[in-house]
Amino acid sequence: MADKNFISTKKCPACQQWSHWQQQATDRCEHCGALLDPRTHEETRQRAATEHLRGGIQLVEIYPEDGGMVRFFKTIVRGGQLLFVAILGFIVWLVTALAA
Repeated sequence: MADKNFISTKKCPACQQWSHWQQQATDRCEHCGALLDPRTHEETRQRAATEHLRGGIQLVEIYPEDGGMVRFFKTIVRGGQLLFVAILGFIVWLVTALAA
């Protein structure tokens, strides 16, 4: 049975000291204040920036580890999602152009 009070620790890449780690991207070293997992923190920032650029459209994620058939069907679904957004954008543009 797992202990509920289990504490994770991680060695700081900057000062090489061990610190408590909550396994979050924003966890910092208790000794020097550096990020304990800067790579995950950067990946989280990049994911948030990419989401911001997409305008909040939730497209189906296609992962590299997906099989060939799964990737094929996800590509079809993603194409349908993009087509739907394009049609809606055209309708909004048309209504706006006619109203002017």
